[in-house]
Amino acid sequence: MTIFNSVFTWFMKKRIHQIELFMKYPNEVQEEWFESLIIGAENTEWGKKHGYKSIENLSQFKERVPIQNYDTLKPYIERMLKGEQNILWPSEIRWFAKSSGTTSDRSKFIPVSEEALEECHFKGGKDVLTIYFNNRPNARMFTGKILTIGGSHQISQLSAETSFGDLSAVIMKNLPFWAELCRTPDLDIALLDNFEEKIEKMAHATKDVNVTSISGVPTWNIVLFNRLLEITGKKNLLEIWPNLEFYFHGAVNFSPYREQFKKLIPTDNMYYLENYNASEGYFGIQDLEEPGEMLLMLDYGIIYEFLPVEHLHDENPHTLTLDEVELDKNYALIISTNAGLWRYMIGDTIRFTNLSPFRIQITGRTKHYINAFGEEVIIDNAERALEEACKNTGAIIRDYTAGPVYFDAKSCGAHEWIIEFVKKPAEFERFVDILDETLRKINSDYDAKRFKDMALRRPVIHRAPENTFFYWMKEKGKLGGQNKVPRLANNREYLDSLLRIMEAVGS
Repeated sequence: MTIFNSVFTWFMKKRIHQIELFMKYPNEVQEEWFESLIIGAENTEWGKKHGYKSIENLSQFKERVPIQNYDTLKPYIERMLKGEQNILWPSEIRWFAKSSGTTSDRSKFIPVSEEALEECHFKGGKDVLTIYFNNRPNARMFTGKILTIGGSHQISQLSAETSFGDLSAVIMKNLPFWAELCRTPDLDIALLDNFEEKIEKMAHATKDVNVTSISGVPTWNIVLFNRLLEITGKKNLLEIWPNLEFYFHGAVNFSPYREQFKKLIPTDNMYYLENYNASEGYFGIQDLEEPGEMLLMLDYGIIYEFLPVEHLHDENPHTLTLDEVELDKNYALIISTNAGLWRYMIGDTIRFTNLSPFRIQITGRTKHYINAFGEEVIIDNAERALEEACKNTGAIIRDYTAGPVYFDAKSCGAHEWIIEFVKKPAEFERFVDILDETLRKINSDYDAKRFKDMALRRPVIHRAPENTFFYWMKEKGKLGGQNKVPRLANNREYLDSLLRIMEAVGS
């Protein structure tokens, strides 16, 4: 592994030069990729429908192709899941990344082409390491193993030729041999469907391995780490893996987990790096040591457009290119990719923290949501679950809001709800159970996090005294007009201020 460490250091220097090129010439790189994608897809069904052969510039592209979402592309994707080819993208697509659902689907299936794997997802993974080695020239992570927790993998029942799974599972099933040599545990453990069994086997399989780096979602990593400490009787991870030096993470906000990781890995030499990797593509990597912003990756086969959030609901919204964006404004991210997602609004909002080079922060979602643990509960999920709970218990709701309860040393996370009832439920505990059960039925990611209370426990629900929300909105100067109670939030800002109001109203 020491030789591999030296070889990668050489490779890293070559790739850093390429990264510097797109940092210096961002618009030119995007224009080249635009031309490549349009020419590549001109003979697909989608390309013929929208006249790709005669498209000469981005303006024509935007005129002919409306902004898309999963629901508008779903008829094409369903045919691809059954094995049809040359629909959205010319090369054969056999893999689909299963992601959290839209308002009408429990799950969505994002096509993953060979080009998307090689030029986007794999390239992004290598660039994470490249940036790390560039920032830490004396890094020795390849003297040991990278620990990764994969998702489940299964064969689609719609076609024997198409497979789907979590993005991490799709990537791990297709990794080049050299990358597989560097990771732990073996795939037969990493891709187990039963998460409880996976954690148990992973803990036993890795406790004696020289783990030097970790990748994954903080929520699941903490579950594994706590089990490792239980098994080994050690006080922290450095007593198990003394050469641990690097953790790269994404999917959820890391801030609530930072203090827990400091206790689990008590050293100032641990390097933390954030990446922005979704089922639809790899978008950003933290290239500076200070957390808080990521370099927008411009040579991954993705064309970017940015829609100011104040124009989200316009009939024909005007999107911006890189040379038109401004600092510190919220934009909905719209992408066209080398897997056939055309002008696709992924649902994330970002803001630019730097324009030379282009660096971004994720600011939220285009809809109300909770995604503190990767569960991605949207307002439609919440409304449907509340409706079912009210119907079965005779309750009537005036107002509500919900947000996360973060992990602590004694318990896993949860969703905390503050509900002001016009009519209280006949059986309150049954109301809570039905709310929870309905969310599990309609949202596969929430259901996965609730499995045996491993990442999310039963919801915590407070019955707010009458007029709690009225006084809260009054305090904020938000009474009347178009002002609305925020239903879901990915932090505790609303919850904590409402709990204070509840105490004052109830006293």
